[in-house]
Amino acid sequence: MGVYRLGKARAIAEELELDLVEISPNANPPVCKILEYKKFLYEQKKREKALKSKATKVVIKEIRFGPQTDEHDYEFKKKHAEKFLNEGAKLKAFVFFKGRSIVFKEQGQILLLRLAQDLEELGKVEQLPKLEGKRMTMFISPKKK
Repeated sequence: MGVYRLGKARAIAEELELDLVEISPNANPPVCKILEYKKFLYEQKKREKALKSKATKVVIKEIRFGPQTDEHDYEFKKKHAEKFLNEGAKLKAFVFFKGRSIVFKEQGQILLLRLAQDLEELGKVEQLPKLEGKRMTMFISPKKK
């Protein structure tokens, strides 16, 4: 095809029983194509779906501790954290303070910092331990391989 004035382009589109679709309205003169509009929409949706499927999805796994988590439970949960980071998931580790256990917030912080230190080879700390209500939360993201 070639370059036509808008009136002639409309006439050609009607003659071919197709639609005149504006591709780039901001160009001077505006760029239009003669094609089947439904097919154009279908192709556009197909392209967007393909791009969306290629986008990476961020998975966040959570691990919950108490302020007085004993050694065996800590090791057990640390192994799960290692597995999650190796799979490429982000890790949200938090200490939940029940009732009056909020007085042990230093112990909770020490516990989370110890976890961050133990997982240093697998992930980097995205957010240091931060107290939000009855939870002290820390985020660790996996290191790129």
